[in-house]
Amino acid sequence: MRAVQSGLLVGALCALCTVLLVRRGMGRHRVVGLGPADRVTLVRAVLSCGVAALAAAGFAGAAARPALVTVAAVALALDWVDGRVARRTGTASAFGAAFDMEVDAFLVLVLSVDVAATLGAWVLLAGAARYLLLVACWWQPWLGRAMPTRYWAKVVAAGQGVVLTVAAADLLPGSVATGGVTAALGALAISFGHQVWWLRSHRAVDGVTEVDAHPVPAVAA
Repeated sequence: MRAVQSGLLVGALCALCTVLLVRRGMGRHRVVGLGPADRVTLVRAVLSCGVAALAAAGFAGAAARPALVTVAAVALALDWVDGRVARRTGTASAFGAAFDMEVDAFLVLVLSVDVAATLGAWVLLAGAARYLLLVACWWQPWLGRAMPTRYWAKVVAAGQGVVLTVAAADLLPGSVATGGVTAALGALAISFGHQVWWLRSHRAVDGVTEVDAHPVPAVAA
């Protein structure tokens, strides 16, 4: 019972934060209502809150592993769906891109916390990347500027969630899971390094220093 209560509490807190942040984002981007793709992303956000709840229940002793992996897998699959819906309906927007990225980052954070309990605290680097970038933007505003979309960055971003979900399933030997997560982190570090190099080399081109609170998903997710 205590494990269930812990899971429900964490899930409720995550859901509350999601509602508040979505409302703030809609106001910031002057969005009146959610589009078709945004609704898919909202479903992913709810599922991510469910993953957080199941992870908390698991830490408290509940046998939540199969459910956690299943919900995380569905959330990852829908990440492909919302992008296609946005393109087909012509409803792609800055708010939608930011919303999608934040959900990706949160899901990876939750999965990294869960996997860290087995493989070690170093796995938290995957989940902390997005939030470390935000802190870095306060120190160096040019890190928050927009940059051209890169297909490789999208692959790296998606790979973080997939690798962590596989590791969370606890079906592979520890050495194999560790190797997979290490490779994913290595790819993330390379992608991050490329982005920092590009932003630094272009920061004086137009003199823009305003921070964009939603940097490229390559680093974040």
